[in-house]
Amino acid sequence: MDKKHIMIVDDDPAILRLLSTNLKARGYEVITATDGEESLEAVQKDFVDLIILDLMMPKVDGVEVCRRIREWSDVPIIILSARGDENAKVKCLDLGADDYLTKPFGIAELMARIKTAFRHRGDPSVAPAQSSFTYNGMEINYAKRHVTVDGKDITLTPTEYALLQHLAVNSDKVLTHGMLLQSVWGNEYSSEKEYLRVFVGRLRRKLEPDPKNPRYIQTIPGVGYHLASVK
Repeated sequence: MDKKHIMIVDDDPAILRLLSTNLKARGYEVITATDGEESLEAVQKDFVDLIILDLMMPKVDGVEVCRRIREWSDVPIIILSARGDENAKVKCLDLGADDYLTKPFGIAELMARIKTAFRHRGDPSVAPAQSSFTYNGMEINYAKRHVTVDGKDITLTPTEYALLQHLAVNSDKVLTHGMLLQSVWGNEYSSEKEYLRVFVGRLRRKLEPDPKNPRYIQTIPGVGYHLASVK
């Protein structure tokens, strides 16, 4: 199996060394960049499977790097930041980041986040039993990981798709916040309700003709979410 390529973007040499050493020891190929401008040039030149991105950097900060990359790529992005406040986290997730990890962090925790991000890109072992889902103009082709609404192709990031697929496979059920967080992200995300709020909002903006009056993903106040279907 080909090695996965991970880009680390951080202006702290110690962080670059720490992450590079640990990722290489686990079999990953590593590309590094020390500022946002360098990272944008590198990601267009070199194929990468995942980006670990610091927020506070010279020239172009991590928020802008994330925004620009999301204009043309769905590569998983894990944000690293010394800022642990919810507003900063929500802003980055809303721009298209897949995950947000606050410094200082443990290597084991980061590796778990990386595994989750790669799982969202598609794991045949957890593929749905049925081949597709169709409801009210939306079709999900599970084999191709392809989504259309009223015949229009919808581009989703791996994490957005993972959430939508889980909702569709369980479209006859109301899924609680905890159930969704554990199934889509993992046990360590059980308290991260803002992840759900942001990613459901992202899905609605892409899927719904009127995101404020959704016809697909329904909110069950105080409980969780339900994907409407004919079941």
